[in-house]
Amino acid sequence: MHGWLVIDKPVGPGSTDVVSRVKRALREGGYPKTKVGHGGTLDPLASGVLPVALGEATKLSGRMLDADKIYDFTIVFGVETDTLDAEGREVAASDVRPTRAAVEAVLGRFTGEIDQVPPVYSALKVDGKRAYDLARAGAEVEMKTRRVTVHELHILPAGGEDRKELEEVTLSARVSKGTYIRSLARDIAHALDSVGHVTMLRRTKAGPFVLDQAISLDKLGEVAKARQLEQTLLPLTAGLDDIPALPVTPDQARLLRQGRVLIGIAAQQGLHLATDQSVPVALVEAGGDPLRPEIRVVRGFNL
Repeated sequence: MHGWLVIDKPVGPGSTDVVSRVKRALREGGYPKTKVGHGGTLDPLASGVLPVALGEATKLSGRMLDADKIYDFTIVFGVETDTLDAEGREVAASDVRPTRAAVEAVLGRFTGEIDQVPPVYSALKVDGKRAYDLARAGAEVEMKTRRVTVHELHILPAGGEDRKELEEVTLSARVSKGTYIRSLARDIAHALDSVGHVTMLRRTKAGPFVLDQAISLDKLGEVAKARQLEQTLLPLTAGLDDIPALPVTPDQARLLRQGRVLIGIAAQQGLHLATDQSVPVALVEAGGDPLRPEIRVVRGFNL
């Protein structure tokens, strides 16, 4: 069992809870014990695309964490909470309600590279401890500003009255690794001379994986018990759609599996997926002197 399950995570469980559910489904279906890991944390109050890696695909979980993500999210104006979502306690209030036109006007300020202060209630570490643990203990937590990228940001749906004051607005954002949607919502509300918090957060894409590929946890259990999980499992290579393939011979594949450097193979510089008869051998880096090109293993696969 080597590949990806794309789970449509419901509101409630955390990412590690989903991994546990996948492991249980494998056991109940009588599948062999295998490594399982997720490719990008989702808050318990968030739903949507959660890639879960099985077997050798777990070696690619780190790449998935670095991938861009797309989120739909709703900001309710008038109240800011300490957690910046509906679970927290009120810390600020405002009577100001923006119009759709006003929201449209400020979105450009939050597109591209922006500086962002992560939420105090986050899994980031401060002085070796999780920020949310410190916050729950009543400690004063100072979060450092970080640079993130918001590639796209727009209002959903496309229609609506420009002049009507809004109690809430739903947006879609394509963002880089490390972007906190709760912080983005807070800052958008502040830019509108109001305050707000997130009441709905749904991830619609993570790296190459989209909602159309996702299954619910209940459906996963049914499929596993019916011994049909293989029909749902996406191949390991599904997590490498943006990486060009580099065909190698059986002898070259053997050397790569030993971690050896291949000399003299011409390939465009950068990452490649070395394959032997379509079987993934290793994620490799092509580089070196143009007169003496090298192929070095970044991550090998035992397939």
